[in-house]
Amino acid sequence: MQIIVRRVLGLSLICVACIAAAQDTETFAVRLSPMPLDAEIRTLITGSGSGTAVLEGRRLVVDGSFSGLQGPATVARLHAGFAMGIRGPAVLDLEVDSAVSGNFSGELRLAREHLEALRDRRLYIQIHSESAPDGNLWGWLLP
Repeated sequence: MQIIVRRVLGLSLICVACIAAAQDTETFAVRLSPMPLDAEIRTLITGSGSGTAVLEGRRLVVDGSFSGLQGPATVARLHAGFAMGIRGPAVLDLEVDSAVSGNFSGELRLAREHLEALRDRRLYIQIHSESAPDGNLWGWLLP
């Protein structure tokens, strides 16, 4: 009888651990659209994209795609804005296809301040291109 009780307790602890681990996973979505435009560069900044970011603890896995750029993508980065909609400095690099349509991805370990920025809706992805070296597409990571 004691063996059965121990096995049931052991299985219960495993189930509780699995549920707790599953609750630590958060998913965020991003929709990439053209950066703010002015008359001088409005023909150079085109395209769109989308992706997801899955947070497990401090590990963030980013995966997405883009299309319709005027020139090949050159850089993709995660930025921390001062508030949603307000630009901020780059904090981590992502991998990006050097093409007018392609994919971006990354597996990152977030520092505490970046984790807080993510949960405060202040992290965004920005993709630069040859035709728009100061930024082509951007999108905020939202739960």
